[in-house]
Amino acid sequence: MEEKTEQILVVKVGTSTLTYENGKMNLRRIEELCRTLADLQNSGKKIVLVSSGAIGVGVGKLGLLKRPEETSARQAVAAVGQCELMFLYDKFFGEYNQVVAQVLLTADVTSQARSRENVQNTFRQLLEMNVIPIVNENDTVETSELEGKNFGDNDTLSAIVAQLVDAGQLVILTDIDGLYEKDPKEDPGAKLIHQVKKITPEIEALAGGAGSSRGTGGMATKVKAAKLAGAQGIPCAILNGDRAENLYDLLAGKEIGTVFFPEIEEGEKTQ
Repeated sequence: MEEKTEQILVVKVGTSTLTYENGKMNLRRIEELCRTLADLQNSGKKIVLVSSGAIGVGVGKLGLLKRPEETSARQAVAAVGQCELMFLYDKFFGEYNQVVAQVLLTADVTSQARSRENVQNTFRQLLEMNVIPIVNENDTVETSELEGKNFGDNDTLSAIVAQLVDAGQLVILTDIDGLYEKDPKEDPGAKLIHQVKKITPEIEALAGGAGSSRGTGGMATKVKAAKLAGAQGIPCAILNGDRAENLYDLLAGKEIGTVFFPEIEEGEKTQ
């Protein structure tokens, strides 16, 4: 990418942030997220948004009681939800004079040299046009996220996108403040870890298991994403998505959420 990496910010938002427990869209949070990202774009940042939520939104849109178990049914629900999701993003970002583009990826596209280069060229052109790419896995043709294979989750996808655009930072917004020394649901006094200089087996063990019933990832997938981004010299932060304006505090250098520092220098990125 020709843009200075410090300018490019990849933000991933999860289903639990975008929806209520009943699966309906959390319009307040979505509006705040779009306003904040639009403002950061106005300030000179180049924003790439990796958004989960297609299946969760589809469940709410169709009035289903829960996520379907059959893969084909989830693909159909994702198709409905993706349409609704992009409609809302276009609406809210449009209110702040921002143009968005939909980019749906599959694992085979990013793993093959020719198609990977094509994707990078597309991202580069969109960013040069000051368009905000909104990225998701293409669940209607790729079942990897639905079945826990390949990308497996949008946390991993966000790290791959950060690599593709040579981002200066990756931020993952979720329903928890960051990585804790213990499970805060079991121990209310658990301390938040604000900085991780190296992702050790002990850190990975702290991440635990799966996330909410509306999403596919938990803290473990976020730490994995931080590790993937760090291998490319890209710092990763995990923040509570309940307040999108937390992004301002993070970028101002305030101690908020959990920041994972890359273990290599910029010039040592792996190929």
